[in-house]
Amino acid sequence: MTPSNMSLAAAPASASTAHDIAAPQAQLKIDGLRRPAAVERPTPYVEIDETRLTRNMQAMQARADAAGLVMFPHVKTHKSIDLAKRQLALGARGITASKPSEALVFVEAGIPSVIVAYPIVNAGSLDRLLPAVKANGTELRTIAASETGVDALSTAAVRHGVDIGVFLKVDVGLGRVGLKPNDPAAIAVCQKIAAAPGLHFAGLLSHAGHSYAATDPDNLAAVARNEAAALAGLAAELKNLGLAVPCLSVGATPTCLGAPLQAVDCIRPGNYVFLDGTALRLGICGADDLALSVVARVVASNDTHFIIDAGSKTMSSDRGAHGMGGNGFGIVIGAEGGSDAGVWTLERMSEEHGFVPVAGRTLPLGSRVRVFPNHSCATIANFDSFVLRRDEGEALALPVNARNCQT
Repeated sequence: MTPSNMSLAAAPASASTAHDIAAPQAQLKIDGLRRPAAVERPTPYVEIDETRLTRNMQAMQARADAAGLVMFPHVKTHKSIDLAKRQLALGARGITASKPSEALVFVEAGIPSVIVAYPIVNAGSLDRLLPAVKANGTELRTIAASETGVDALSTAAVRHGVDIGVFLKVDVGLGRVGLKPNDPAAIAVCQKIAAAPGLHFAGLLSHAGHSYAATDPDNLAAVARNEAAALAGLAAELKNLGLAVPCLSVGATPTCLGAPLQAVDCIRPGNYVFLDGTALRLGICGADDLALSVVARVVASNDTHFIIDAGSKTMSSDRGAHGMGGNGFGIVIGAEGGSDAGVWTLERMSEEHGFVPVAGRTLPLGSRVRVFPNHSCATIANFDSFVLRRDEGEALALPVNARNCQT
């Protein structure tokens, strides 16, 4: 996938810019965002365009295949068994999940290999997941970033009679979870994993989440290079000490989609299936690539704003992954099909209301809009189901199977 000429990344729509931009540029933005008329359903609801979804999935899988890398896409983006199985059908070897309860949904659905990319520090956290892993013969790998974590994983593995592959989580710049590659504790934790009962050392795993703050393509490429170099350097040290490193695993949509893929073994992007306003801001996709939107309805208006029935309980209040987003909370366009009214920004929200600046162009009460969120992962997590919109007009309601899996 290459960024579309209609990308909003260089000039995100806002109350002022959307109103002041030259007509040709405005038309390009509208054309890139325009979708068929939304199906009639109670609003707000999430609509996913199947054609764009499939195209995004195929493009990322093709990138991985061309680079000789295996795909373990992160299902926290969609939380859907149906979409995970589509990813496997295209060539993914398994999936990545966040919490153990989220992983459990996919293990019970028959996904053959699962990475739980979240630090476990309490053995009891795995008491529901591991029996299902054992019963289904699932390959399970997870992460550790401390000796406490290794002890918890070993205790759980022995208790349930399973073998768990454990990656060292390496902090390559986000500053969230993991050990720095030059921290002496990194080698000590790897050695402890390799020696612990019920565990085997799976390799090194990182998440370059700071790539969401990249300012240009060169900066994004540098983040990807530095991440791979950090893992390779630590792997070389471990190999010199006689510890084999089976896998180097990286995962972030900006570095996997918007930068050259590096010499690692496995990638774990998630957001690439839907994309969103943050991906547009980064310039890693075009407006026509956005597969997820929220269909909402205009319920009120005043001198400065029209009000839609989608607030923070619909869109979330997330401005982008890791809080690294642009202005506003989403890009707004008419949803009745062929709308030429313009492009707005969802400027602010209360719990059940979204405020969209009129900017000289209002919409009548009762009319519908599409909102392309800043962060699609956080948006779909607010819904029990989504509408899969097909080219022929069919609308299929599918569950968000792993919603509310927070333990």
